[in-house]
Amino acid sequence: MSAGDWKEMYGAAASGNLELVQYHIKNGVNPNYQHPEIMSTALVASIIGGHSEISLFLLENGADPTLISEFDNLTPLQAAKMFKRQELVEILSKMIPKKSLWQKLSSIFKV
Repeated sequence: MSAGDWKEMYGAAASGNLELVQYHIKNGVNPNYQHPEIMSTALVASIIGGHSEISLFLLENGADPTLISEFDNLTPLQAAKMFKRQELVEILSKMIPKKSLWQKLSSIFKV
């Protein structure tokens, strides 16, 4: 078991507390975990909250840029576009191979 607390890290990502997010990542919290009560990721929460610095930190520390939020079926890139986070749209677009994103979306929507 890690010393970090995923729910606390998620809240920190959503509210803009970079120091607390860093603490939990350092203590082993998985940035890709989706808690059954919340069903989303800290990365999507930070994007929606407009906390680009946290989003970038999470991406640098293992957050999957193609992971789909179970709550709203949003990828981080879709969230960045929806909430007009242009800097993150550009960064995520470069990080995600087009083929990878297409494969993931087509498997969900049975395209």
